[in-house]
Amino acid sequence: MRLAGRAAIVTGAANGIGRAAAERFAAEGAAVLLADVDEAAGAQAATAVRSRGGRAEFVRTDVTDESQVEAMVEAAVARFGGLDILVNNAGVGSFVPFDRLEPAAWDRILAVNLRAVYLCCRQALPHLRRSAHGVIVNVASQSGLQGQAMNEPYCASKGGVILLTRSLARELARENVRVNCVCPGGTDTALLRHFVATSGAGDSGLAGVAERAPMGRLARPEEIAAAVLFLASDDASYVTGVALPVDGGATA
Repeated sequence: MRLAGRAAIVTGAANGIGRAAAERFAAEGAAVLLADVDEAAGAQAATAVRSRGGRAEFVRTDVTDESQVEAMVEAAVARFGGLDILVNNAGVGSFVPFDRLEPAAWDRILAVNLRAVYLCCRQALPHLRRSAHGVIVNVASQSGLQGQAMNEPYCASKGGVILLTRSLARELARENVRVNCVCPGGTDTALLRHFVATSGAGDSGLAGVAERAPMGRLARPEEIAAAVLFLASDDASYVTGVALPVDGGATA
């Protein structure tokens, strides 16, 4: 029960890595607010956590909307009595050749993947400062550590998340608020399947992503959630400003 008595927000928590992180946090004793634009899946995820004895609530949130982000944070504080942990996990993307990349698509990916991290940190920070265990864990990507063809906005956004993480970690270190990020490699999620579908490669493309990892397979969402848990817990009490690859050796 490494998170007993603590309150957390996880964005993009309806599916994939976000849902796995919310489930793991609740199993470790945290009260968790799940946030997502997918209301049906998010509510179902929160219900599933409660059915296993965890404490979880769901709030529909578009993390690109500042007023909704503010309401999300206020809901967590009102329901749980405070906020100790913020996990910025919500993300979007697609494979598009650069000469067909429209400005609206660029803006959307940067808004969800980077600007929303700023908005969530900004709203959560006053409460994290009041916590004795204030932690931010951002979900970046292997794509923020190395370039990928036809993936420029996603790479740019995740690279931005990594340096936002490091910069904020330095600024908040003396205030006892830790800021870290994980950089997942190919993980078997709906987001990755969407990426592969937009490339036109289908299941063969998914197999190719798995084969390119030195470990020869995709990560499971639960494996990424375990790294998020470590960074959010007191096991990482002297860890801040880290971009932790969880990629089966892809960036080794």
